[in-house]
Amino acid sequence: MKTPVHLWIVGIVSLLWNAGGGYDYVMLQFQNADYISMLPPPHQAFIDTAPLWFEAAWAIGVWFSVLGSVLLLFRSRLARTCFGFSFLGLVAASVYRFAIAKPSMLEVTPPEMLAFSGAIAVVRVLLYLYARAMTRRGVLR
Repeated sequence: MKTPVHLWIVGIVSLLWNAGGGYDYVMLQFQNADYISMLPPPHQAFIDTAPLWFEAAWAIGVWFSVLGSVLLLFRSRLARTCFGFSFLGLVAASVYRFAIAKPSMLEVTPPEMLAFSGAIAVVRVLLYLYARAMTRRGVLR
C-alpha cells in the first residue's frame, strides 16, 4: 500500500511537537539553570520535590510519544502501542501534578498553562487514534 501524504504530515508535525516535550524534559532533568529560571517559583519547587514515580511516569509520557512519532514515520504498527503508553504516562504524572502534589498544579498554574496541559492530553489521544486507524487500514505494518 502506498503511504498516504497525511501520514508524513502527521508524523513530522507530531515529531516536532513531541520533541518540544523531550527538550523540556531534558532541560529540567539536567537542571539547566537558565531554563529553570524561566519557571515560576512554585513550579521550580515542584520539580525539586517530585517523587521518583512521577519522574518515571513523566519520562514514559514524553519518550514513548517521541518514539511513537518516529515509528509512525517508519510505518510501524507499534506506534499505536507507544502512543498508548505515552498517554498512560501522562495520566499517571497528571494524577500527581493535579491531585496529590501540595500545592496542586491547579492552584499555582495560570489558566493558559493549564489549557496547554489539556492540549497535550488531547494531542496524545488523537495520535493514538490516528495510529490505530492507520493500523486498521493496513498503512502501518
